Amino acid sequence: MSNTAKKKAGKTAAKKNVKPEIAIVPDYVAPEKTNAALVARRDAAVARGVASATTIFAAHAENSELWDVEGNRYIDFAGGIAVLNTGHRHPDVIAAAKAQEDHYTHTSFQVVPYEPYIALAEKLNELAPGDHAKKSLLVTTGAEAVENAVKIARAATGRPGVIAFTGGYHGRTLLTLGMTGKISPYKKDVGPFPSDIFRAPFPNVRDGISVKDALTGLQNLFLTDAQPERVAAIIIEPVLGEGGYTPVPFEMLHALRAICDEHGILLIADEIQAGFGRTGKWFAIEHSGVVPDLITVAKSMAGGYPIAGVIGRAEVMDAVVPGGLGGTYGGNPVACAAALAAIEAIDSEGLLNRSLEMGELFRARFADIGARVSPYRMWDVRGLGAMIAIEFVTDFDSIEPDAALTKAVIAEALQRGLILLGCGMHGNALRIMVPLTASDEIIEEGLAIFEASLAAAIANA
Repeated sequence: MSNTAKKKAGKTAAKKNVKPEIAIVPDYVAPEKTNAALVARRDAAVARGVASATTIFAAHAENSELWDVEGNRYIDFAGGIAVLNTGHRHPDVIAAAKAQEDHYTHTSFQVVPYEPYIALAEKLNELAPGDHAKKSLLVTTGAEAVENAVKIARAATGRPGVIAFTGGYHGRTLLTLGMTGKISPYKKDVGPFPSDIFRAPFPNVRDGISVKDALTGLQNLFLTDAQPERVAAIIIEPVLGEGGYTPVPFEMLHALRAICDEHGILLIADEIQAGFGRTGKWFAIEHSGVVPDLITVAKSMAGGYPIAGVIGRAEVMDAVVPGGLGGTYGGNPVACAAALAAIEAIDSEGLLNRSLEMGELFRARFADIGARVSPYRMWDVRGLGAMIAIEFVTDFDSIEPDAALTKAVIAEALQRGLILLGCGMHGNALRIMVPLTASDEIIEEGLAIFEASLAAAIANA
């Protein structure tokens, strides 16, 4: 049997979540390995602090589907934590990376520079909102991007202070943890954190905090702890990521822009999770019309390859002296090539409009499923474009967060072949990060699994 025939037969069997016969095992399945055996090896070899949301181990993936080492098929609504807007193994992204590998894989841009770095920086400058001149820095991870954005802001303003918001997530390095607004599990037991980082309230209907309340809290912060003349930057996610997929009201973003302009503070948009089409725009902040001074990017920029960056006003980006920015692997040429291909795919395949269409579909289907299957338990369906979350509560009167139900739905879905991830300050929200390249048929199949999983979780509660 040919490899193509084997793969086709393996996929057919895996759709029923039944192990294929050995004779038709696809090339990417390892019959001698099991998820349980790999869990045991993982527990023995990997640091406990590196958590995994599932106990399945990947063997192969295509677009919005994934197969584990035992041949079981899954629909992927997690997308590697919003990294795969262009899907698993997008053919153009893979081809671009392989073509670059035929020339060189690493020189370090700080030693021998190369064109792919420049080409990607040019593309990012072109895509970022605002008519001003822009420049970009390429690094490897989102946390690196945030740290460098703060460093650039401090150099440009000569000020030390940074203001972040409750529920915001900006990374797990020590400086970014100081800005991340959630203790468990990220900040637990690893303080103290750097000084001159301040926290303002995030406008959130769930907590009864209006935009007016949040702005009053920020002004009180200026009066009590954060002298505005000593604040270099205000950083905010236009849509909270780990904090619950809650969009920032546009009124709030406009007010922050005005406050920053008044006090000479730089506005940083953390677009690491919301960027590159997830919300139906290249960057989520574009929905508001607000232009930030700096933008941090990562995740779906390169379709699964590790790369991140900072885009900003040219005069701000140039504030750091030569040699003050960079890193050994920053802007790796293979990742740059992949990023350019992923950006081209988002554009040529109309994935920005696709995100908006998917968002409307998910909103409608979740509202219907919630009303039929879990009355008064699905309190909210929110987001921008396909950056959607649903929140579970015990009842609509108390709107008490129901993290137990959320966890049960996730577990039931995995058993049925759907990968989901939670989020939110209270752990009671589900976020949708399915690739924007997923077909309507795959989405509907995933939603059917979600509905069955929700029904089972409600019945077993």
